[in-house]
Amino acid sequence: MAGGLGLFLYGMKLMSDGLEKAAGARLRGILEFFTTNRFSGMLVGIFFTAIIQSSSASTVMVVSFVNAGLMNLSQAAGVILGANIGTTVTSQLVAFNLSDAAPVFLMSGVIMVMFVQNPRIKKAGEVVLGFGVLFTGLTTMSSTMSFLKDSPAVMQALSGLDNHFAAVLIGFVITAVLQSSSVTVSIVLLMASQGLLGLSICFFIILGCNMGSCVSALLASLSGKKNAKRAAVIHFLFNVFGSAAIFTMLSLFLGPITETILHISRGNVGRSVANAHTFFKIFEVLIMFPSTGLIVKLAEKIVPGDEAKPARSDLNFIGEYRSPISAIPQVRQEISRMAELANKNLELAFHAFLNCSTKHLGEIYQREEEIDSLSQKITDFLVNSNLQELPVGDREILGSMFYAVGDIERIGDLAENFADSARSAADHNSRLSKDAKRELVNMYNAVSALLKDAVVIFKEHKKEMIPDFYKHEQAIDAMERRYQKRHLNRMAQGICEPRAGLLFSDMLSSLERIADHGTNVAFSVMDHADEELLTES
Repeated sequence: MAGGLGLFLYGMKLMSDGLEKAAGARLRGILEFFTTNRFSGMLVGIFFTAIIQSSSASTVMVVSFVNAGLMNLSQAAGVILGANIGTTVTSQLVAFNLSDAAPVFLMSGVIMVMFVQNPRIKKAGEVVLGFGVLFTGLTTMSSTMSFLKDSPAVMQALSGLDNHFAAVLIGFVITAVLQSSSVTVSIVLLMASQGLLGLSICFFIILGCNMGSCVSALLASLSGKKNAKRAAVIHFLFNVFGSAAIFTMLSLFLGPITETILHISRGNVGRSVANAHTFFKIFEVLIMFPSTGLIVKLAEKIVPGDEAKPARSDLNFIGEYRSPISAIPQVRQEISRMAELANKNLELAFHAFLNCSTKHLGEIYQREEEIDSLSQKITDFLVNSNLQELPVGDREILGSMFYAVGDIERIGDLAENFADSARSAADHNSRLSKDAKRELVNMYNAVSALLKDAVVIFKEHKKEMIPDFYKHEQAIDAMERRYQKRHLNRMAQGICEPRAGLLFSDMLSSLERIADHGTNVAFSVMDHADEELLTES
């Protein structure tokens, strides 16, 4: 029995991991861009959870998206409701009893994984292999359960499950331990098929499974922001209120409901358990969807207060609990925040130099320390992440983000150099000529605009902006060459004093280098297939 359960759990992991690797980027895009309202969020939740075969994993992912500020509570509520329906796909698959096909799945999966070089086919092979292991586990558990029927002690123990509240509690505890309602319902389905459990009592165990599936999300939210905790509470409230309504309905009409589900399932007990799981989830969504707004407000009362403002050097979006799919948007948000800090430092340092002022230098140096700290923490996360769990495309994206962190840190370093130049200019009362000052302002404005566009391209993945962005960067290169040439002429004519002239030349070169680093950040969203974007420009 334990061996069969182990195979079943491992098969589910292989299958869900394979599906997540194969469709990770697309699923992430769907989550980010197609959850604009509760209804579309619900549809996404159904589809998403049907793919990865786990409402617990889906909800943990939703919590991480809320924590990263990529999804609000109303959107999260819709996805959570949909996830409750999507998770029933596993029990429906188990009810088909494809155990006889398990050897075919196993052999096909092994061939695809071991002997095929195409990465996509390898990922598909993991899914097929997962199916084979899953159904092999089911066969093992089923054969074990057939012997349990002949054990008087086992049958006597199971007869004690007539208490509906005890059945709910058992479903809750097992699901909380296994962290998967799909697994618990599948075990219940097998036990019912073997005559170890009555169909009616299975219904109450399923209700316990619904509530037990909330534990993963609640644990995932503990280290998150208040909104992440609220998202987990919303999941809990949905399932508790929905299960309470169904419990009441079953208590009043258990006989007719059991007969109806058995009739719809054509007398197949296993299919009846799977259908009951699906029907209960759909009913729960139907009664809870209209009250989503009230549930969100209740969650806000249960978890009151505003978000505590974190230190700028702390990671705001990368939480302790994260899934492979949520890693990229979390890191992208964190790096974008780091870029905004670097841009702010550049603005203050440039104007400090322009005005020969030391007023904001302390603030600049403090912020630079925060940028360095953020850089180290993000880099540590990227280095320590288990990249092998990610699809190849996602590993490449995170690799490019590693270099983007370095480019942004270098922008911060150059801004700090501007602050040093401002102090030097103030100490020696170095003044630029009007023409030099005007050209420097023009150069700074062009670079500042480019950096803002770079952050937008990076943060929102707007590849369509790259052709115009590239033209902008080339114009800055030409501007730097033109201004350096004019500066040499002014120096030759004695218009600029030597010390100020050297500072001007250094500032101009540094601004051009900042533009180069900003370009690297923007181009980090590109892959080899996007190189034509540069040729188009």
